[in-house]
Amino acid sequence: QVHLVESGGGSVQAGGSLTLSCTVSGLNFDAYAVGWFRQAPGKEREGVSCISYSGTSTYYAEFVKGRFTTSRDNAKNTLYLQMNSLKPDDTGMYYCAADSGGSASWCYNPNFRGTTYWGQGIQVTVSS
Repeated sequence: QVHLVESGGGSVQAGGSLTLSCTVSGLNFDAYAVGWFRQAPGKEREGVSCISYSGTSTYYAEFVKGRFTTSRDNAKNTLYLQMNSLKPDDTGMYYCAADSGGSASWCYNPNFRGTTYWGQGIQVTVSS
């Protein structure tokens, strides 16, 4: 059974930092692209950042470029999202996901999507 468990969320003031972690079990982590998505109240879920199975290709949404960094540790089956210079607009539920297609492009292009597994989500709240 596949499990993705997020941790590290919480509340922070604007300009602050948080690091999210996602530990994955039940699949061959090395063979999957992994990434982070978020959903704000009243909005659709959107791709934040994804990294290819090899770790050589990373996608960042325009609204997080220069502020967020995603990385993976295949030895620990763990995905990370370092979030700096947080803004109130970053508030939302953050989900980690793993996709069998293997490409970072899965983050924004469903044509690259294979079988996707999702975590349960973790709340990030940024106050002004």
